[in-house]
Amino acid sequence: MRNWRQIIILIVATLFYHIHTAGQSLRADSITPEGLPQYFSWQQVWQETMNMEDNDLDDEEKETEMADYHELLQELAAHPIDLNTATREELEQLPFLSPQQVMDIIEYRDRYGGLKSVGEFRMINSIDYRQALLLPYFTYMGSQQEKQHFPHLSNIIKGGRHEISFYTRVPLYNRKGDHNGYLGYKYPHWTRYQFNYGNYVKIGLTGAQDAGEPFTWNHQQMGYDIWSYYVQVKELGILKNLVAGKYKVSAGMGLVMNTGFSLGKLAMLQNLGRQQSTLRTHTSGSTADYLEGIAATVALGHTTMTAFVSHRSIDATLNNDGSIATILQTGYHRTPNEQTKRNNSRLTSTGVRITYRHNQLRLGTTAVYDHLNRELHPNASALFRRYYAQGSNFANFGMDYSYLHHRLSFSGETAIDAHGTIATINSLSYQSENAWSIMALQRFYSYRYTSLHAHAFSEGGAVRNESGIYIGATWQPLARLHLQGYADFAHFPWARYRVSQPSNAQDYLCEATYLLSRQWTLKGRYRMHIRQLDNEQKTALRQHNEHHARLAATYGNKEWTTTIQGDGVKAANNTIEYGWMVSQNTAWKKSWWQLSAQTAYFDAPSYEARIYVYERQMPHVFASPAYYGRGFRLALTARAQIGQHLQLDAKIGHTHYYDRSTIGSGLQEIDGNSLTDIDLHVRWRI
Repeated sequence: MRNWRQIIILIVATLFYHIHTAGQSLRADSITPEGLPQYFSWQQVWQETMNMEDNDLDDEEKETEMADYHELLQELAAHPIDLNTATREELEQLPFLSPQQVMDIIEYRDRYGGLKSVGEFRMINSIDYRQALLLPYFTYMGSQQEKQHFPHLSNIIKGGRHEISFYTRVPLYNRKGDHNGYLGYKYPHWTRYQFNYGNYVKIGLTGAQDAGEPFTWNHQQMGYDIWSYYVQVKELGILKNLVAGKYKVSAGMGLVMNTGFSLGKLAMLQNLGRQQSTLRTHTSGSTADYLEGIAATVALGHTTMTAFVSHRSIDATLNNDGSIATILQTGYHRTPNEQTKRNNSRLTSTGVRITYRHNQLRLGTTAVYDHLNRELHPNASALFRRYYAQGSNFANFGMDYSYLHHRLSFSGETAIDAHGTIATINSLSYQSENAWSIMALQRFYSYRYTSLHAHAFSEGGAVRNESGIYIGATWQPLARLHLQGYADFAHFPWARYRVSQPSNAQDYLCEATYLLSRQWTLKGRYRMHIRQLDNEQKTALRQHNEHHARLAATYGNKEWTTTIQGDGVKAANNTIEYGWMVSQNTAWKKSWWQLSAQTAYFDAPSYEARIYVYERQMPHVFASPAYYGRGFRLALTARAQIGQHLQLDAKIGHTHYYDRSTIGSGLQEIDGNSLTDIDLHVRWRI
C-alpha cells in the first residue's frame, strides 16, 4: 500500500508542476467564444472516450472492434457531412451524437438559417465540449442550397477523386518463426485504392498482408493474403444505397445483425443508446465480421428496406469428422497449419430489414438466415461451450423500436432465434437543455440464444448468457467542468470461460474534465471492475477486483499540443498487484508538416495489472497495446504534406524491458529485451 501511495503522489506532483509552471499566466476568462481546447486530429479527442477494458473480450477481439470503429471515423473524416443540408439519416451516421443532439442541430439550422462557424456548436446546449470538438473533423458548413440530383456519368469520371496509399512496417528484430516456422517474410504491408465522387459513388480495392504470410500466386491466393473490394452508389432516386463486394450491415441494436462494432460503456454515454442501422463498405484488410455479395437500401415514403445476399469463404478449425469446431476471425495464414484452415468452409447469409419512420417514431424488423456448408460442432465437453451455436442452418428475427419525445428517448430491440430463444435490450434516456443527461439500459440475453452476426452492448463480450442494468449520466455544472460516469451490474446465469457456475460482475466509472482555459484541459478518471472467477480447485467463486485511475493534463495552441498522463492499476486476485505508467505525448504542427513524440515508463508486474495507452498510428492503422512488466516506450511520428497530392508518414517505435531477456512466446518469441519498428505510409491523392 505504501508503494501505491507513493505512485499516486508522484503522478499528482508531476501534473501539478506542469500545470503550475505553464498555467499561472492563463486566466479562466481567457477562453475564446468557442471555448474549446485545440487539438490537431480527431484521434486525440476520440481516444479519450475509448476504454479498452470495457468488456471481457480478449485483446485481439477488442482491437478488431476498435479498429472497425476507427476505420468508420476515418472514412467519415475523409468525406465530411454538410451540416446545412444533411438529412437526419446522414447526421445519424456520426456515432457520437445522441437522437436529441441530431434533432437540436436540425432545429438550430432551420431556426437561424444555417450554421456559419464552429463557435455555434456551443450555442446548442445539448452538445457537450467533446462532441463540439469532434464535429468540425467530420462536418462542414456549406450553403443552404437544395440537394443536387445524382450526377451524370461524365461528371463522375471527370470530377471524381482518386487516392492510392501504401503502408509497411519494418521490424528491426527477428521472431523465432522468421527463422523457422513462418512461410513468409516479416514485413506486414497493405495497398489501398479508392475512387470517390462526393457522397454518390465510391469504388475501392485493398490488399493486405500480415507479418509471416507468404506473398504468392496460386488457386487460393492472388498476391496479397487478403483482398477487399467494393463498389458503392448512393442517392440514385429511391435507391438510397447500393454496395457490391465486401460490406458491413448493422441493424437495430445489434441482436440479429451487426457486422460492425458495438459501442463500449464509456462511448455509450455519447449517443445515449441510439440505434446504429447502417450499410457501408468494408474498406480494411480485416477478415472479421464482413459480408460479401450485394446489398441495397430502397426508400419509399416513410418506409425503408435493406436486403442483402452474401456468400463468403471463412477460416475454421475442423473436427476429425470434417465438421467445424471453431470459426476463426484472426485471418492469420503464416504457418502450414494455419494455411490448412484458410477458406476451408463457406458461409451463405441472406437477410432483409424493413424500417418505418414517422416523425419521432421508428419501427423496424430484421430477418436473417445463415447456412454453413459444414456442420458447426464446437467442443461441448467444456461446460461454458454447451450452448454455443451448433448445426448448419441458423435463423434470427428481431423487432426494434425507438421514440423521441421532446428530450426523452426510448429505444430497444427484441430478437428470437430458430429455437424460439429470446434476447432483448432496451434503453431510456433524458437529455436536458441545461447540459446534463441520464440513461438506463437493460439487457437480457438467454444463455441459449445464438446468432452468427450479433454484436451488442455487453459486459461478457457476447450476445448470450447475460442480463444486466447499466446506468450512466453526464453533467456540466459549470461552463468549464464536464462530469460523466456509469454503473453497470451484470449477471451470467450459465458457466463462462474461467467461471464454472453462475456469476456476477459490477463495473463503476467516473470521470471529470475541466477546461482551465482554451489551452489547458485537465482530466481525471477512476474505474472499479469487480468480477467473479473460479478458484484454483474450481469448487467456489472468488472475487477479482480491478481499480484503474488516470490523471492527465493537456496543453494546446495553434502550433503544438502536449499531454502528460499518469495511470495506476490495482489488481486484487489471489494476490494484490500494483501497476503504474507515466507517459507524455507532444505534437508540433506547421503549415505542411507535423511531428509527434510519445514517451512512457511502465511498471506492472503481470498481465492482470496491464495498462492500455492509445498511441498515434499511421492512417488506417489502429493499435492500443497493453503494457506490463517493467520498461519504457518511445515513439516518434512525422507527417509531411508535399504539395496538394502527396502525403508522407513515418514512425519509429522502440520498447525496452528491464525484467526479461526474451519477449513473447512460441513462434512470436524475440530473443532480446527490446524491439524497434519503423512504419512508413505514402498516399497520393488527385
